[in-house]
Amino acid sequence: MENAAVKGKRIAAGKAIEYIKGGMTLGLGTGSTAYWAIQGIGEMVKNGLSVKAVATSEQSEALARELNIPIIPFSEVGQLDITIDGADEVDRGLNLIKGGGGALLREKIVAAVTKFYIIIVDESKLVEHLGKFPLPVEVVPFAWELTERKLAALGCTPRMRMAGDKPYLTDNSNYIFDCSFGRIEDPAGLHRRVSDITGVMEDGFFIGMADIVVSGTADGGARVIERGKL
Repeated sequence: MENAAVKGKRIAAGKAIEYIKGGMTLGLGTGSTAYWAIQGIGEMVKNGLSVKAVATSEQSEALARELNIPIIPFSEVGQLDITIDGADEVDRGLNLIKGGGGALLREKIVAAVTKFYIIIVDESKLVEHLGKFPLPVEVVPFAWELTERKLAALGCTPRMRMAGDKPYLTDNSNYIFDCSFGRIEDPAGLHRRVSDITGVMEDGFFIGMADIVVSGTADGGARVIERGKL
């Protein structure tokens, strides 16, 4: 039987894809929530919808190709009409922590060229303050020990993400540190301090980027949240 979180993700994805219209160029997110959006878009394409897309990960691109969603190279992208992606946490200002799926750098590149950025979540991802979910930080492997120490100096406990007994590698062949800061009062300020560390490629803060958040609700509905209305 489908649990509440999965149901919430599926419902949110179904609502989000209602914003898609023929002729659009889309950004396809990564992770367990974006999976449902890609499945829905694939069904729309099967029924005659004409769109093009770029994907934020090799995993999402493979799924899109299986569903016959036309994938174009990033070199052909000027601006994306809509990107639909998930998040690990969403605060009242619609600031996000993302990167649990390991694609934060590509996700942020795609988000930055998107006209209408839709985040889809189940209700458990809506929080008063960011920080219960550790902040993913993508770092270059060279001299990662120095980068780790500089991250720790900001007041967190950084833990290298592992894949078995080896460091997890992103699609860009970088490492990820999951950094536990606890309650984060100033996400924008902390984002600047983390980003200023040489060796950091990107962090999982998405500050002021989401246009709307669509949350699946416990009663089987979908709630559309605008910034400042969480």
